[in-house]
This record gives sequence, C-alpha cells and structure tokens, in this order.
Amino acid sequence: MADKRKKARRDFTYYMQVKNDANKEIIGYLSDISTGGFKLDCPQQVPIGQDFRLSLDLTADIADKTTLSFIARSKWCHPDHIDPTSFNVGFEVVNMAPSDMMIFNRIFEKYGSENAKRKRSDDYLWGDRK
Repeated sequence: MADKRKKARRDFTYYMQVKNDANKEIIGYLSDISTGGFKLDCPQQVPIGQDFRLSLDLTADIADKTTLSFIARSKWCHPDHIDPTSFNVGFEVVNMAPSDMMIFNRIFEKYGSENAKRKRSDDYLWGDRK
C-alpha cells in the first residue's frame, strides 16, 4: 500500500498525553507526529472519521501557555501489533489557530525524532538475522 502522506513523520520521543478537551479524559499518548497530524497509542478503539476537540498540556520550554486545544479527525484505527489490547490511531489536524500551529510545529521539531529506517513489526522479534 502506497504511503499517501505528504508531510514528514517523526517518532515521538516524549511521553505526552492527548486529552478530550471537553471532559479532560486521556484519549491516548503521542507516538508519531507530523506537521499535519499524529498517531496516538490508545487504550481503546476510536471511531474513524470523527472530529475530536483535543488538548495537549504544554511545558514552559515549548510555549508561554499551559494548554494547546485544537480539532483533529480520526483517519484510521488498528490494534497495536505489539500489544493487541491497545490501538494505534491516526489523526489529521483539521482546525488549529495559526499561533497554536506554531507551537505544534515547535513540538514536532523538539520532540519528534527522525528515523532513517522505519521500524516494522518483525524488528521487535528475537532471532538470528543474516
């Protein structure tokens, strides 16, 4: 399957919770980020094609404010290939204030790590390799 993303993706190296902005419940944890979206590791399945008002708690090294709120749309949801009791969910940012997008891009630059080689599920298996 061809990768339809047009923006660079980065693994997320910082433990950051993403919350439902309305009730402050944790939706999941950032595991992959791009300048237009992100992937969450979630404890439960998330409906596809739904818009969510989400929030991220910010640290002083990222912004002068404490919370970033925005709207993101769930694009896909799959059981995690390592832990089948959790789900990987892809989101596209659909509405974010321009000043908040600058903060989001700062998070991308500061905590996103570039990998020369993307990990596959069999990269985690033990065994001899040639």
